[in-house]
Amino acid sequence: MTSPWPAPSGPPPEFSPTPRIGIGYLALSWITCYALAVVISGVLLAATGSADSGADQPTWVVALSALGLWLPFLAMLRYTSNSRLTGDVRRDYFFRFAWSDAWGIPIGVASQLVLVNLVMWPLREAFPDAFDPADVERRARGLVDAASGAWIVVLAIVVVVGAPFVEELVYRAYLQARLEPITSRTWSVVIAAVWFTIVHLEPVEFPGLFAFALVLGVCFARTKRIGLSLVAHIAFNVTGLVLVLAT
Repeated sequence: MTSPWPAPSGPPPEFSPTPRIGIGYLALSWITCYALAVVISGVLLAATGSADSGADQPTWVVALSALGLWLPFLAMLRYTSNSRLTGDVRRDYFFRFAWSDAWGIPIGVASQLVLVNLVMWPLREAFPDAFDPADVERRARGLVDAASGAWIVVLAIVVVVGAPFVEELVYRAYLQARLEPITSRTWSVVIAAVWFTIVHLEPVEFPGLFAFALVLGVCFARTKRIGLSLVAHIAFNVTGLVLVLAT
């Protein structure tokens, strides 16, 4: 006898879980991309005569170097989507937005103005030489000082749009999302935050970056979409850039 009720259809396709990826593949894919990114950026810096990392680099060199860092990761995400996931990049990397993601603006601003300072304050009091505020903002200050005129716009695009977009795709939508079914929600947030922090290669920035990365991880874990963490990341970077420009 045929049931009069429709068969259960489950959650909408865009919210369905995608296939698992093992931690070995996650680590190998990231390491490969990072190695390629370092080589590409190094070649670009050498070709432009800006290989000395201690020198203030022109903004166009910074932009080229950023592209060299990002392209291997974007290519890897596309390849992984086609070869190991569903082939739908938006679905595989949770590329969805909602009006509620606007909460990312106050989250990002508060993280920059309040959270980072709360984390850094006891460290500055205990180790004033190691955590000098001037050292914390040295990289941002160098980028701003090297930019002028229209190049400020290019710098803003790199810092405010490009970096948050690529980093949220890689560290939240790729690494954290694939770590969660392997470990747990909590550990996926922590591991992705540590990964995100270390790759910035500035120990003086680690405490503040790690605290903010935890915030981004929680945003993603609670919504299962990239919108909230991306908006928060953009707001965080905008606030930091404005602070450096204003001083």
